[in-house]
Parts: sequence; structure tokens; C-alpha cells
Amino acid sequence: MSPSAGTFSFATATRIHAGRGAIDKLPKEANRLGTRALLVTGKTPERLESLFAQLPIPFEKFSIIGEPDVNRVAKGATFAVAKGCDVVIALGGGSVIDAGKAISALITNRENVMTYLEVIGEGKPLVATPAPFIAVATTAGTGAEVTRNAVLFSPTHRVKVSMRSEMMLPDVAIVDPELTLSVPADITAATGLDALTQVIEPFVSRKANPLTDAICEAGMTRIARSLKRSFDNGADLDAREDMAIGSLFGGLALANAGLGAVHGFAGPMGGMFPIPHGVVCGRLLPFVFRANAHAVANIPHLQEKFSHVSRCLTGNPKSTVCDGIRWLDDLCAHLKVEGLAHFGVQSGDFDAIVTAAQRASSMKGNPVSLPDDVLKTILEQAM
Repeated sequence: MSPSAGTFSFATATRIHAGRGAIDKLPKEANRLGTRALLVTGKTPERLESLFAQLPIPFEKFSIIGEPDVNRVAKGATFAVAKGCDVVIALGGGSVIDAGKAISALITNRENVMTYLEVIGEGKPLVATPAPFIAVATTAGTGAEVTRNAVLFSPTHRVKVSMRSEMMLPDVAIVDPELTLSVPADITAATGLDALTQVIEPFVSRKANPLTDAICEAGMTRIARSLKRSFDNGADLDAREDMAIGSLFGGLALANAGLGAVHGFAGPMGGMFPIPHGVVCGRLLPFVFRANAHAVANIPHLQEKFSHVSRCLTGNPKSTVCDGIRWLDDLCAHLKVEGLAHFGVQSGDFDAIVTAAQRASSMKGNPVSLPDDVLKTILEQAM
């Protein structure tokens, strides 16, 4: 029998529009929340021009190329204030949405961005409510459209850290699978692996609760049946819809139950090496899953949770943890996930990686504390 869930809380975006055609809600929501918008986009905003033309309010554009860094988001907030923008609309993947989230917070909280950053900054709470924020997801991976933090890169410190506040939850999240149809196979794989990790880690997290468990179970089922399909055929709208909803569910779950060792590694490694976030998650997931399952072997309710993950992944009610690990290995092989060495990681880097990972906030959600030697073994296996 599982221990009592006790009292738990759940917070998310004020309003979520999800499913085919959900993007049609954007004009009305923009008009409701502001009079002049800052549109935060990625490096190819031209593919979204038809959406911009439908907006009923004037707007300014601000681009994010690659990872959002602390200097770029500070510049975005200054630009928004100068142009009189009173609502922020981010249209893109997790990096773009996180940038928009941070910009909306910095529009009304005028201290230096380092004031609010965890780990490398002062970590002070926001004082003022951020500007209204609409998140439009165009990839199926991070679930950033319903999370309360913005992951930012500091070039000076070579690390990714978060601005975090419940006030940063988007006012509106729009998840339309049709917006993901043009995502190429390699990005589909990377973002999909991130989404998968984000429905597994909260499910086994020490912060899990009955509501996040139900969300994760549904997310695992959708992603497990559709990630390979969306990778093999990007035009498969049914698979794309599963992935978009599964990614949304991951965001809902992680924002309320936390993550684990995979993301504990991924944050620091993303700052230290040129490795896409989803790729490092996918590469580490089978090995972290195995290490955690071994570590909880004598804790019945957690052992059952890992077995249940395996059953969700394989679709077989008789599957064991070993079957789940094999399924994850086969998935990563199918998606052509490269080893860590491909991105310049060397065994001499392990001490620094593990030290940084042990400090990462995501580690606090791991079902058990993993010692340094186990973390180093995981890295060696993932090379």
C-alpha cells in the first residue's frame, strides 16, 4: 500500500486551450489581456506570419535565437517597456516560452535579473505581478507553457539556472498540435524525449501526489504510443496530438511534483556542453531509471511505481522494470540518440558534472538520494 498523500496543492496556468484548432483562441485572448503586445519568437518567425496578421492589437517583435540568456531577456524587458507593450505573447518551443516568461516578469520587476535568479543570483522573490503572458507552444517537449519557472543560460557562469515564482505561471497556454507538424525529425526526437522524461520523473518523485500521478500516467501512455510515430512520420496528426497533450501533461506534473536526477544532470550539462536539453535527457533516462529502480528495490510502494512506469511504456500489463529499461534503450536507438562523448563530454568532467548536479533543484525530487559514485556510473554508461 502506498503511503498517504496527505495534503497537496496544484497550481497551473489560469486558462489552457488545447487540441486541434486551439490557436484560433489567440486573437480573443490577446485582445482581452492587453493593448500592445511583445511577440517573442524563435529564429524563424516568418512561419508564424499568418498568426501575427490575425492579432487585433498592435505588436512589436523580439527574437530568441538558441538558448535564452540572462542578457537577452533583460534586453527584451527593456525593449518592451520602451515600446509600451503591456502583454507578452511567446510563440515557440521551450526556450522561447521561458524567455517570454522571464521578460513578462522583468517588465514589472525592474531590478537586475541576477536579483531573481537561483543558484548564481540572489534568488529573491518577485515583488510585482508580471505583465500578462500568453504561451503558445510550437513544439511538443518542455511543457513550459504551464510551468512557473524560466530556465536561462548565464554565459559568464556557463550554467542554466531558473527564475521561479508561482506568479510566473502563464495567464493563457495554447497547445495546438497542428503547430508542430513542421518540426523536423531530430527536434521531434529531442523534444519528445524531454516530454517523456517529464512524465516519468514526476510520477516517481518524492513530491508526487494523486493528481500528478493521474496526469503522468495518461502522459506516459500517449507519448509511449506516439513518439516513434511522430519521429517516423511528422505528418501523422494523431501522433502529433498525443505528443502535444503528453508534453502539456509533463509540464503540469513537473510544476507541481518536481523532477529528478535526469534533469538534475541536464541543467548543468546544458551550460557546460553544446548538447540539446532533450538529447541529454533521453541519453540519461534509461541509466537513471535503472539506478533509481535498483535503489528503491526494498521500498515496496516505489518499486511498484517503477513497475507501473514499465507497464505504461510497453503497454503490457505483465511488464517488469527490466522490460521498461529495454523499451527505453530501444526507443533511444530508434531515435538515434548520440552518446555524451559525441558532445565533448570526457571522464575528466565527471567530478564537476556530479558536483553541479547534486546542487540542482531537480535533484530534490528524485525518489531517493543517489551518491556521487552512482551518478558517475550513470555518466560512464551514457558515454
